[in-house]
Amino acid sequence: MPRTSLSPEAVRAATARLSEVEDRAPAGRQPVHTCYVPADRVGPATVGDWGAQALAALDDHAPDGLADVLGLAPDVARVVDGRVRAKLAAEPVEDLRIDFEDGYGVRSDAEEDADAERTALVVRDWLRDGAAPPRFGLRMKSFDTRSSRDRGIRTLDVFLTALGEAPEAFVITFPKVTSVAQVEVLGDVLDLFGLPLRFEIQVETTRSIVDPRGRLALPQFIEAGRGRVTGLHFGTYDYTAGCGLGAAHQHLAHGACDFARNVMQVSGAGTGVALSDGSTNVLPVGENVHEGWRTHYGLVRRSLAHGFYQGWDLHPAQLVTRYAAVHAFYLEGVDADARRLKAYVERAGGSVLDEPATAQALSTSFLRALDCGALEEDEVRRATGLSVTDLQALARRE
Repeated sequence: MPRTSLSPEAVRAATARLSEVEDRAPAGRQPVHTCYVPADRVGPATVGDWGAQALAALDDHAPDGLADVLGLAPDVARVVDGRVRAKLAAEPVEDLRIDFEDGYGVRSDAEEDADAERTALVVRDWLRDGAAPPRFGLRMKSFDTRSSRDRGIRTLDVFLTALGEAPEAFVITFPKVTSVAQVEVLGDVLDLFGLPLRFEIQVETTRSIVDPRGRLALPQFIEAGRGRVTGLHFGTYDYTAGCGLGAAHQHLAHGACDFARNVMQVSGAGTGVALSDGSTNVLPVGENVHEGWRTHYGLVRRSLAHGFYQGWDLHPAQLVTRYAAVHAFYLEGVDADARRLKAYVERAGGSVLDEPATAQALSTSFLRALDCGALEEDEVRRATGLSVTDLQALARRE
């Protein structure tokens, strides 16, 4: 045996602090979207109504399927059409946010108090009846001004008092964040409830990307959240307006948005904080249903290709193209991804030599596809030769 100079005890002592510095993946299933519904429009049947409206839009505007509307290959379209309909019937909304911010606007204190209490009781009934979406929560008002801050905290207080608990699926959306102090203060306020409350930060100001001293702001925000921050959600229109872009250029595909999203990616990598893209205001309504669908579909596919697997939906008819885009994305890639993953597992080599990190990404992709209903377990097993347990182990690099 070769001689060494370092004792095992000395090495353990020198490296002990690194045990706390580990890459973390987002906990649990990540929804493919967040649906924002103004608080005054949220009722017991909201989730089912969104699904029914989306199915009605399909029947009215794509009775023969989505192939021609979205330019899908016929073989892909046949599968997508059936699975989108099944998804809309069984689980139309994966994440719902009761909106007390921009979508709700400024109301009287009495009206907002009443809506906060009423919607909390709606959620309580969903939980009792097993009818809640897989994830849900509320978007409070920002800390922009003292009046907005005080109103936002009061709404949160009224809502949580009426709800009486903080289920694992519950998350708070914190909009228009501009400083570390705001994140710290929200954390201090949440501590007062004595509940395991979590929140996601909306990235919709330039100061949430670069702070006044020229440093990246998001790593500081995540640290200031003391483990409570679960997500970073991009805000298309406030951010592009803050960059000085005119209305015609305020859209998700603008380069300014790409820069912000890249900062979000490198800031959130390895922290366990999930990422969500923003929305489009080109809605599939009236005479513009097909145009709205094609715009939304293209933007969702673009987000997926850039590593953003979640986004915002603002109208029930957008559920059609949300699920069409997500399902087509995974279906179109299943064969090539499966070949690469099988080659990695079997160490078969081939023309592409993948790293463990790529195998982790491929496994995670299959798990995402299973979560949202784009693929079924038997299909994945046939394509990859792997079980869900196997994929989970690869995704964790075990």
